Amino acid sequence: MAISLHDKLAGAPNDPGVYIMKDAEGKVIYVGKAKNLKKRLASYFKESGQKESKQIDLKTKVIVKNVSSFDTIITRTEKEALILESNLIKRYRPKYNVILKDDKRYPLLRIDINSQYPSLTIVRKIEKNGARYFGPFSSSQAVRETLKIIHKTFKLRKCKTKNFQKRLRPCLNYQIDTCLAPCCLYVDKKIYNEIVKEVILFLKGRTPELIKKIKKQMTSAAKDQNYERAAVLRDKIFALEEMLEKQVVVTTDFKDRDVIAIADSPEILLIALLFVRGGYLLGKRCFSFNKTISTEAEMVSAFIRQYYEKTHFIPQEILVPIPLEDTCLLEDRLTTLNQKKVRMLYPERGEKAQLIKMAAHNAQNSLKDLTASIAAGMDIAVRLQKRLRMDKMPERIECFDNSNISGTEPVAGMVVFENGKPNKSLYRKYKIKTVNKQNDYAYMAEILTRRYGKGEKSRPYPDLLVVDGGKGHLNIALSIIKKFKLEKYFEIIGIAKKDVSKGETNDKIYQPGRANPVNFGREGDLLLFLQKIRDEAHRFAISFHRKRRNKKSIHSIFDTVPGIGKKRKEILLKHFGNIDRIRKATLEELVLLPGIDRNIAEALKRILGA
Repeated sequence: MAISLHDKLAGAPNDPGVYIMKDAEGKVIYVGKAKNLKKRLASYFKESGQKESKQIDLKTKVIVKNVSSFDTIITRTEKEALILESNLIKRYRPKYNVILKDDKRYPLLRIDINSQYPSLTIVRKIEKNGARYFGPFSSSQAVRETLKIIHKTFKLRKCKTKNFQKRLRPCLNYQIDTCLAPCCLYVDKKIYNEIVKEVILFLKGRTPELIKKIKKQMTSAAKDQNYERAAVLRDKIFALEEMLEKQVVVTTDFKDRDVIAIADSPEILLIALLFVRGGYLLGKRCFSFNKTISTEAEMVSAFIRQYYEKTHFIPQEILVPIPLEDTCLLEDRLTTLNQKKVRMLYPERGEKAQLIKMAAHNAQNSLKDLTASIAAGMDIAVRLQKRLRMDKMPERIECFDNSNISGTEPVAGMVVFENGKPNKSLYRKYKIKTVNKQNDYAYMAEILTRRYGKGEKSRPYPDLLVVDGGKGHLNIALSIIKKFKLEKYFEIIGIAKKDVSKGETNDKIYQPGRANPVNFGREGDLLLFLQKIRDEAHRFAISFHRKRRNKKSIHSIFDTVPGIGKKRKEILLKHFGNIDRIRKATLEELVLLPGIDRNIAEALKRILGA
């Protein structure tokens, strides 16, 4: 006989620990921590008539409806419960927990301070390799603008090669006096390392400190009557001061801090994060979440734990918009991660309170934009449902496209749009496995069989399936869907390109059982939306095919060169990056690589036609 929730609650411990809530199928839907497990669980499962807060009442309505059972894990301390809760959330990814889904990898600047002459590169992934990372930047344009300022002001090398090659003369950057050219000229490492330190100060937001340092150097150079160097330093100061004028000063203590604010609507909660470095506001990021059963304080706490476990920099002060129950625990956890003391403050007056207001204003504006975007997506979905006469709204749309050249390296791509927006984390690539000759219909049949033949458990079905092609592709898709008896689960359409020779001005949308294409009339934006989805599937499939083809061509060329095996292939590709650079390389540059002698280099150049 199953134990009821209230009977199980009666036996819950009064110790600190973690509680795990499950639905009728035994799936974990919520994980929480508590200083006293019994008291916390009682707040969810109070008998009707008992007094409870309005927010807890809303939570209870959601969770009690779905919870079938719960388990508890007792820990020695609340700190252990905090760590265990984070680990269990990562493991189960429960439906009603705050999950930081930041799939977009924002650009960062990376400088490997352990290399002989460090240079800056743009990356999107942080690795534990001793390099320093700066950012994240809000966009590729922002990071490139920063890089442009650095290249104009400082003289770091611009080339990305790890091993310097013998060159006859420096590149153009040296000629225009924006690089010291350590690739082929002698450069004192002490002088170069000083420049690296200046760049790091600049990227850390310490521009005022950097200006003071350079002013001292300028004064010293002037005293030594080294007027040429003093003039160079003066120009650098002017450039930095000009850039500093464009930045916003938000505090007078010039400290590093992050500022958190929240804004919510009935369906979405948004968290805005402002980055203040050295008293200057450098930028912001926003994170949106579907409403969960957590309170706002619990959501902010969960966000802080998840965000700062992934980021490369934790400031020594974090401002929060509401008091948090576990402030001391979070401070302790972040201090451990940072290896420096981290404080979390809830300011109610002064400069810091104004920062919270600024962050809240940013959060509200971002939420307004996000809500408008969602509303536009919903409007498209509602009208598309009506125009295509669908039983339900097309919230999730999947689109497939094939790519090949004369049957070589055939591949397919699937893109997914949710609520009118692409969800790139759900995109899938397929290599054609069973079709040996060029046959677009057979390619489509194989991919749809692999996608939908496993049932909905592998991945949820779409509301609308779009195939790139006319009636032929649509009929193939329909036969596969009928084979698996999925006709009632989702709608199918085919999108065919316009035939200019027949005087057609628009692409055509075909539906099963309908001879003529769908007439969109004045709702041309619906057709444009479907074209956008088709074009994205086309782009995705082509990019995958191009990578496959390039990889095959590279290996095919190498396989014809005597003396080049797997290891030497890797050395050549790692150093030069692609075939074009290998083709342009001189014999002297090739023989400098380990394992490449002159005979192999000459054979490679001969086969490449260089």
